[in-house]
Amino acid sequence: MTDRRFERGFAAVTAVLLVVSVGAVVASPTADPGTDRSVDFDADVPAEYDFSAPPDEGHASVDGERFDTLAGALDAAAPGDTVRVQGTVDGDVSVDTRGVTIVGASPAESVVSGTGDGTVLTVNATDVTVRDVWVKDAGYSTTDNDAAVWLAGANATVDGVRVTNTTFGVWVDGATDATVRDATIVGRASIERFSDRGNGIQLWEARDAVIENNTITDVRDGVYFSWSSGVTARENTLWDLRYGVHYMYSDDNRLANNTAFGNDVGYALMVSDNLEIVDNVAVNNSGTSGHGILLKEVDHTRIARNDLVGNGNGLFVYNSMDNDVTDNLVLANDVGVHLTAGSTDARAHGNSFVDNDDAMKAVIGQQVAWNGSDRGNYWDGARPVDVDHDGVSDVRFQATGVLDDLSHRHPEVEVFASSPAFDAVRLATRSVPLLETPGVVDHHPLAAPAHDDWRRYYE
Repeated sequence: MTDRRFERGFAAVTAVLLVVSVGAVVASPTADPGTDRSVDFDADVPAEYDFSAPPDEGHASVDGERFDTLAGALDAAAPGDTVRVQGTVDGDVSVDTRGVTIVGASPAESVVSGTGDGTVLTVNATDVTVRDVWVKDAGYSTTDNDAAVWLAGANATVDGVRVTNTTFGVWVDGATDATVRDATIVGRASIERFSDRGNGIQLWEARDAVIENNTITDVRDGVYFSWSSGVTARENTLWDLRYGVHYMYSDDNRLANNTAFGNDVGYALMVSDNLEIVDNVAVNNSGTSGHGILLKEVDHTRIARNDLVGNGNGLFVYNSMDNDVTDNLVLANDVGVHLTAGSTDARAHGNSFVDNDDAMKAVIGQQVAWNGSDRGNYWDGARPVDVDHDGVSDVRFQATGVLDDLSHRHPEVEVFASSPAFDAVRLATRSVPLLETPGVVDHHPLAAPAHDDWRRYYE
């Protein structure tokens, strides 16, 4: 029996071809984004395997008293003392005295070296600071959570630390008010499977932490959240990872001004609520999953002013509701935004869709609007008609329509998808609502990109 939806789809095609033939669409594009889809991106990151060899021998000191081992110096330290590290000292030690500071001259000169089995530096006490040292050679076990630095005490600070040859970099274990800043964390590229690596910074039941200005590579996930809240992660750079940032069951967090490039997924946000994802950059994340930002079962979240460039999907939204998607640059992705699994109620406006293979893919069962009351988004596939010169087109744009729905239901139609006839139909149905179909429609598309500087990614 003939599928009547298939018949209706081709009937709609016929009707729209008639409209096209009499010139229903009269406007022309206002911008030509060009044909060069390559995105060159150079981030300011360290040459992670070019660190100079550390000094072979060293010592630790407290109040001018010298100790051959770091453990000896920590045993002698009173609350509030500073333990100074010079050269290389043995790790696999614990800090159990409140308010102790472990400080080096610089990561190149002051090294805490593990045995390659277990955790190198375990902080159990409160108010402890670890600063300007190189912590290396942790164990290889993901099951035992072998880490370079383990923070279990409240109000701990890791500042200016270099971490190399480790499974987990810095693990925050149920602690409040932790700070990890200005750290360089390099895992083990020799371990090829991401699942066999640990994470750069692991937050487990952490509260009110600050994670800022860290560079992280060659681990599994750069910053991993599990049951953690009140955390601000900002100005971190994350590359060659599975996920740059990964949220699981972590509500009420802020992610701002980070850069994730060359990963499988830039920012993977899952089963979390009330997140603020603002001013981040996700470039060339095109691995197996290939998302700039992934939302999976994420609600009441703000996605604003992010640059999503050169990814598989700029934004992938799965079963996520009541979110704000505003003022993002969505540039040169295979698919700009992919909506699926009932993700139908986003408040979206001010976004610029430029030079994507497909601006929008919506696998949803109803038609939804992506625009505010008087302002929508810029779509470089639209034909804006701005009669009153207010910057907003007077003709609607349907980012997905009858042909997209037809192709989704009947993949055999895809062989015609690039034909001139389909192009003409697609153009007409985006502006002329002859047939309402499931997908995304913008009733107030912008006449020009909301982002004036999008060309910088091609320079």
